[in-house]
Amino acid sequence: MRQFSAALQTVLDSDVIEYAFLIKLSFNSNYYLTSNSYDVVYDGNTYTANSGLYNVDSPKLSTVVDRESYKIVVADLADQMLAEFKFNVIGKPVEVHLALKDANGDLLTATTDVINVYKGTVDKPSISNDFDEKLATLQGSSPMSDLDLVKSFITSKDGMDQKSATDTSFDEVYDSSEITIKWGKV
Repeated sequence: MRQFSAALQTVLDSDVIEYAFLIKLSFNSNYYLTSNSYDVVYDGNTYTANSGLYNVDSPKLSTVVDRESYKIVVADLADQMLAEFKFNVIGKPVEVHLALKDANGDLLTATTDVINVYKGTVDKPSISNDFDEKLATLQGSSPMSDLDLVKSFITSKDGMDQKSATDTSFDEVYDSSEITIKWGKV
């Protein structure tokens, strides 16, 4: 069960709940977008209000392991998203948070007060242009969407150096040596 701060629980128990989305796109450049009417500072970053955020999927809770997908739509009048898509954003991180407003109408932006709604990666980016509006759609998917995915991992010094140059776990592996390793129940 999720635990909420006292301030957040007070807002959740009230009759009217107002909120703003805080969206972080970690592409070649970082983008901080908010659905709020003014800029919001959260976790040391400024989330821009006039960032072109057009539409955000509603949060969904699921009790089963499934392919959780999430859609964010951004107006792309300055071609920023188009340029990012050309550099390949598939697999880049996307985070969506929800900040609630207190009784005074102020956003609760302490890290303990902001709700994590979605964390995943870009799965399917697309641009649509109908001459009235140009929209960049980011379809994200969670790590649970890859449960059947099989990836090979090369276990050699050179293979490990491609993952991390500071990892020395395979430095003593020699091409001409053989080691018998018991696997499973022994």
